[in-house]
Amino acid sequence: MDDKMDVENVGQPGKTYRVDAAKYTAMRDAMLKVLSTEPPGQTVADVIAAVKPHLPQDLFPGGDTAGWWVKCVQLDLEAKRVIARTPSPVRLYRVSSGH
Repeated sequence: MDDKMDVENVGQPGKTYRVDAAKYTAMRDAMLKVLSTEPPGQTVADVIAAVKPHLPQDLFPGGDTAGWWVKCVQLDLEAKRVIARTPSPVRLYRVSSGH
């Protein structure tokens, strides 16, 4: 697996960013595991807390940087229409199974 991969941002259509592939994949898998399939879903803070036990310690020691990666994966999966968010207060939920 390449060290980096392209991700999208729902707020910036057509623009991609290069991020660490292993961390992205680990966070995506953890988020898809914990996100509800029923709206309104969970708050971002609840998602961050819920994914931490599912993250590999070698990539996220003590859950370090989990918040940034939740946001990164959230924006990418929203752009891919795998997850959706509610209006403020933002809550996230899964709309398709993803990869």
